[in-house]
Amino acid sequence: MKIEHVRGNQEDDVGDDTRVRLIRPDDRSEGQMTPGMRREQAVGTDRSWAGYVTTEAGMVSGWHHHGDYETHIYVVSGALRMESGPGGQDVVEAQPGDFVFVLPHTVHREGNPTSAEAAVIVIRAGSGEAVFNVDGPDAT
Repeated sequence: MKIEHVRGNQEDDVGDDTRVRLIRPDDRSEGQMTPGMRREQAVGTDRSWAGYVTTEAGMVSGWHHHGDYETHIYVVSGALRMESGPGGQDVVEAQPGDFVFVLPHTVHREGNPTSAEAAVIVIRAGSGEAVFNVDGPDAT
């Protein structure tokens, strides 16, 4: 298995999948960008991605999807407003302690309706490119 080493983004042959790695906040690297969000990658492998994501107060991200990845989100602080579905009409509002699950290829955008920065933990399982920025969801 290949794992993207967190310092310097160098690929490293893990070889022994029983190894345990500690990733501290300073070890995280800048993840793929979507307007309105800051992604910090903790781990990226050929089958998963894990990171810490922040959204500024009142900010709404750009529309995007995560290709073949399932996405699991845990809200740490602030709030998460997720829009998806035809024309973005399906809305989920999550608070600290909530989990949100996003199916592969679901076009969505995240927002932070609070007056403070929001933070979430994101875990993705799948393969291929992980972030596709798009114009928006289909109208129907």
